Amino acid sequence: MPVEQSPPDHGPSTAAVHAGEQRQRAHDSITTPIVLAATYPFDDTAALVEFQEGRVQREEYGRYGNPTIRAAEAKLAALESPNGQDTALLCPSGMSAITTTILAMVPSGGHIIITDDGYRRTRQFVRTILARLGVEHTVVPTGDYTALEAAIRPGQTRLIISESPTNPYLLVIDLPRVAEIARKHRVKTMIDATFATPFNQRPIEFGIDLVTHSCTKYLGGHNDLLAGVVIGKPDLISALRDAQGILGGICDPHSAYLLIRGVKTFALRMERQNASGMAIAQFLESHPRVTRVYYPGLPSHPNHDLAVAQMHGFGGVVSFEIDGDLEATSNFVDRLRIPYIAPSLGGVESLVEQPSLMSFYELSSEERLAVGMRDNLVRLSCGIEDTADLITDLTQALDLF
Repeated sequence: MPVEQSPPDHGPSTAAVHAGEQRQRAHDSITTPIVLAATYPFDDTAALVEFQEGRVQREEYGRYGNPTIRAAEAKLAALESPNGQDTALLCPSGMSAITTTILAMVPSGGHIIITDDGYRRTRQFVRTILARLGVEHTVVPTGDYTALEAAIRPGQTRLIISESPTNPYLLVIDLPRVAEIARKHRVKTMIDATFATPFNQRPIEFGIDLVTHSCTKYLGGHNDLLAGVVIGKPDLISALRDAQGILGGICDPHSAYLLIRGVKTFALRMERQNASGMAIAQFLESHPRVTRVYYPGLPSHPNHDLAVAQMHGFGGVVSFEIDGDLEATSNFVDRLRIPYIAPSLGGVESLVEQPSLMSFYELSSEERLAVGMRDNLVRLSCGIEDTADLITDLTQALDLF
């Protein structure tokens, strides 16, 4: 069933509320209903033939489409691409969006390029599972565009993958430069923009082919769902949709409904989280017990000028190093009263983690340092609590050293 697009002159809050949903809905409901159907019958054989010939658009089987999921996809596409020229594929998680895209686009014998700072599970998938499937890869330093171009293998490289900002050091990629290099060599690009969100940055506008998000984070915004999305030109997404139908990694209608509901307050939440992220980063940078802060909104960040040029805001994640070892850092985290010690980010509740223990526990301190993960690194994801309360909490935890 067709869905509506928010006009391109509508702002992010209006698009978040209205885009992608029919104005008139089943049973006169103001909310898009959860359609819990695995199969969709046809009135007769003529109706089936009409569908098979593409003369009507409708659902057939749950693995190939669902009305609630379609509405969520249209809403996300409108946020990422207000001109309406791109479309979205909803997946059951952010990792599913990434793995489905790579599996669909890169054949055995193919080659991909990935940057060294980023989500460890993406790198792990490339390094282990893809390698077993005969896909080769090259890891290049984040921000080294000479190395990136040099790593391209003519006729073999299919995809350049990065994040912007990256996890956990919040490095910002020069999106136009990456897009230009890729076009020159006829290679596709994919950016994981989970940390930025469509509110702060839209990579497609800079020439990137595909954008992925973990909708579990800022887009859902309430730490209560798992979902992911990949957005790009219709021909690319159509191929990915075909692959999804074969691989079987589909989102469920209830999660799609929760995502639609969460997105309606997305712009409001981002305004608060952007403001808190900036204020907390400035506070931490001025505190004597903090040795370094990683936040693109700070002039001290190595990619600050690039972030200002490409981003409308800098997000709610602040990474920082404290003046102490692994144990001292753990004690600081334990003294915080408001944030929960937990993975993930982007929800209404503030979350804090010590990446060396949360994600790299199995490695020694030396091994963690070798992959750029310091024992005294803390990653704070600001929720929507009052900024002053978060700063007061950080102050008491730091002052107890």
